[in-house]
Amino acid sequence: MNVTTETFYITNDESILGGEPITKNTRTPVRAIVELCRLGVSPEEIPQHLPHLRLAQVFSALSYYSDNTEEINQFIKINH
Repeated sequence: MNVTTETFYITNDESILGGEPITKNTRTPVRAIVELCRLGVSPEEIPQHLPHLRLAQVFSALSYYSDNTEEINQFIKINH
């Protein structure tokens, strides 16, 4: 099993969603958090929609997206 941690809260594991970046210890992809923001959900409201996430995880996912926009946009495109 190949696991690479990109940030404290974001990881990828080939055995989970084919290696797509996810919030650590969940199966929630970074793209899901980005897509909620695109729908107008504020970062502070996302834990209400995804109660297993803490606000720090949400902000970490958004930070990861900021640094890896093309990668996450590809996952969004593939999954739509």
